[in-house]
Amino acid sequence: MKRRIIDFHCDVLFKMLYEGKIHFDQEELLDVSLPRMRQGGVGMQVFALYLEDALLTGPPRFSQVLRAIDLLRERIHSHPDVQFIRYREDLDTWARNPNAIGSILSLEGVDGLEGDMVYVRTAYELGARFVGLTWNHANWAVDGTLEPRQGGFTNKGRQFIRECDKLGLMIDVSHLNEHGFWELLDLTGRPIIASHSNAASVRPHPRNLSDEQIKAIIARDGRIGVVFLPTFIREGEHVTIDDLLKHIDRICELGGANHIMFGSDFDGIEEKVERLEHAGHYGNLVEALEKRYTSEFVDGITGGNAFRLLQTYLPQRTE
Repeated sequence: MKRRIIDFHCDVLFKMLYEGKIHFDQEELLDVSLPRMRQGGVGMQVFALYLEDALLTGPPRFSQVLRAIDLLRERIHSHPDVQFIRYREDLDTWARNPNAIGSILSLEGVDGLEGDMVYVRTAYELGARFVGLTWNHANWAVDGTLEPRQGGFTNKGRQFIRECDKLGLMIDVSHLNEHGFWELLDLTGRPIIASHSNAASVRPHPRNLSDEQIKAIIARDGRIGVVFLPTFIREGEHVTIDDLLKHIDRICELGGANHIMFGSDFDGIEEKVERLEHAGHYGNLVEALEKRYTSEFVDGITGGNAFRLLQTYLPQRTE
């Protein structure tokens, strides 16, 4: 069976929301476009919803969340080959159709939910299945990786985690500070993911994961999406695919061979890995993986590990 790549993080919705009338088939304007996904063999994409705290529009609001979800419907889901995946049954339908492009919605930061659990439940009903608690700074729920005080959860943030557990929303820790990370593991017994983070032992960076964090995610049956931003891979210029593979090696050394996936961060990054500049170049990465690892491992990292997560933890429509 031909591999279908699953990518757990891109910022196409951010570009569509803030950079004008961009359409999903405009190859020259998007790293992740429908033509480039076809070219690179990408069968499923998690679309992150990130809202800016802007001078003109003010702080994120739930009305902006709704606008971004409408953009997803209007400009991406309007393509006949694109299938919105919200439930396990949707995943099964996607798996039976080798030409389908799967779409999953995640929230990158809970700022726009405004601390209102009604908004949380509404976002879930509209299709959000993963949620990153913050970006790099503090919000009403918790502190991000670059917040100077490095604090944990607020009372409202703890309430939010309880609500996510009830709904089945899975938490994404990629922008969460380390203090908050360990507090989160005390607040929930569910799996967590890091949708776009690398190994700090290979490249020390506040957005990368320590060995202890990686092992904790693995122990929860979570997933780690290796990210393609060069500054998260190594210091210096001309970062290559071989440099990225060092992070994959480290996560595997820690027991993560069945818990690793891709979280490119395409359309959210300006600098690029050489020969991996957009979704159409995934073939170069797969070729490098096939030279270094077993076919079984390549099947897992390209899509199998992510698929098993979705198959196990997506809600059933009949529930």
